[in-house]
Parts: sequence; C-alpha cells; structure tokens
Amino acid sequence: MADVPLIVFDVNETLLDLQTMEPIFARIFGDKDAMRLWFANLILYSSALTVAGCYVPFTDIGAAVMKMLADTKGITIDERDKKELTERFSTMPPHAEVPAALRKLRAAGFRLFTLTDNLLEVQTRQLTHGGIVDLFERRFSADGVKHHKPSRQAYAYVERELGASPSRFCLIACHTWDTLGAVAAGWEAALIRRVGNDLLGVGPQPQLVGNDLDDVADQLIARHGAG
Repeated sequence: MADVPLIVFDVNETLLDLQTMEPIFARIFGDKDAMRLWFANLILYSSALTVAGCYVPFTDIGAAVMKMLADTKGITIDERDKKELTERFSTMPPHAEVPAALRKLRAAGFRLFTLTDNLLEVQTRQLTHGGIVDLFERRFSADGVKHHKPSRQAYAYVERELGASPSRFCLIACHTWDTLGAVAAGWEAALIRRVGNDLLGVGPQPQLVGNDLDDVADQLIARHGAG
C-alpha cells in the first residue's frame, strides 16, 4: 500500500452540496441561478487577487462579490443577508454518496486529506456539520500559505506539510480549474462531474473522471490496486 497516492479533497461543491445555497440568492436576487454567477465570480476574484499578490480570506471575497453583484442590480445587501450567506456556506450538507465513498476509500487503505480555500475554522465547521470531519487525517487551508488555489503555492504547501513529493498526491475535485492546477503541479487528479462542471478541452487534464465520488473511488481503487 506504500505506493497508493495521498488523496486530497477539495471541499466546496466537491464534497458539499453547493446547490443548498440557492434559496438565499432566490430571496435576494429573485433568481436561484444567481448563486452560480456568485460562485464563478468568487473563484475569479480569489484567483485574480492571488495573481496580483493580494491575499484576502475566501469568506471575505465571497461577501464582497455578493455585494458587487447586488450593486450591479441596484439591490441593497444588509447584515441579515451577510449573516445568512455565512451560515448557509458553513452548513452545506455532503452530497448523498460522499460519506460512504469516503469510508470505502479509507477501507481500501487510502489516507484522506482536504485542501480548500476556506479558512480552517470554516471548513472544520462545514465538515463537522456534515458528519464527515473524522474521515480526514488532516485538513489544510490555502490561508496557511496565503495563496488561493490553483496557485502552485497552495499545492506545494500540502507537499511540505506532509513531507511528500508531488507524484505522491491525487486531488479529487469537481472544478476543472482545481484539477488543472494540481496536474500542472505534478499531482494526479480526478474530476467529479457535478452539476454545471465538466472537462475543459485545453490545458492539463485529470487522469480520472467520474459522475460522483463513488464512481471516482471505484476507479482509484482499481487504478492503484488498493483494497
């Protein structure tokens, strides 16, 4: 089992159901699909700030993006809205197949970790609320290195902390921008095709693609002869 990769999970949407955020956007913007625009801009500006050398915590960017989008529509965001955004983001439930798939990977001998742009305390609350926090050996936040994914520094931070080379890691994510960063850093990667997410036809490609985490777990076990 020494050769099986260290499995590192993205958290938001990969493990947790981002669609449960839709009600707040339906209430404020009158359109539940505004959630997707918000999340896309959250990733855009977290990446832009990182490239510009200006680190801002992920939740602060999320609140600022929501206000920016509201401003473009002439909508006022109040403290109740900000509080609800934070609360819903911190309590998203896992996708239905996630707990059993994580346990399957652990039973097959894989060591499981997380790497998210969230602050450590936010992801700890998320995973605790979802009942899956104990399935991970250790949790990492991009805040530890002040570089959001897909910056090379974010992945290198995990490598240093665990004392392993890039080739020892596999990232599981449902966002192509994340798998792109991991593969470019020398990691293996698996993409989950969650709603609204799929392969990008250019750039580094993930080695595995699945329709949910259970599918990806089976592929990983088969690929690495685990279990």
